Amino acid sequence: MTSPAELSGIDETAEAREVEEVLGRLIGHGYRFVHPRDDSGEIMTIVGVRAHGAVVDVVRLDAEDAVNATRMPVDEADILAPRTVLWSRDGALADVVDALLELPEVPEETSAPRRSGGARGCWVPGTRGRAKWLAATP
Repeated sequence: MTSPAELSGIDETAEAREVEEVLGRLIGHGYRFVHPRDDSGEIMTIVGVRAHGAVVDVVRLDAEDAVNATRMPVDEADILAPRTVLWSRDGALADVVDALLELPEVPEETSAPRRSGGARGCWVPGTRGRAKWLAATP
């Protein structure tokens, strides 16, 4: 029997290798990944996060052609819905990740725009594969 991929001419193995290569590049640059899930436990998206210097870079993969990358100040309260965005790109996986990895490094002493009283904390694994924001206490 002929598979749908064979009928469409798509080489699923090549696509999978490309996704794997791009994710490997992100991991090589220090990205950590979380996989938010819905109430039934299904993965909704893949989110890679890298904090460095005075910024946090986040890449969200909803599909190979629906990827968003964002750079924001390190004190941003909600990295999945930031109020302050320093850079952002939407598009296909390889294009967005290439643009993200071409951004300059931001040293710790660099002053990125900050809001006074900005929240600090981290993402921690929750129940059923979900991640939760845990705010740091003063």
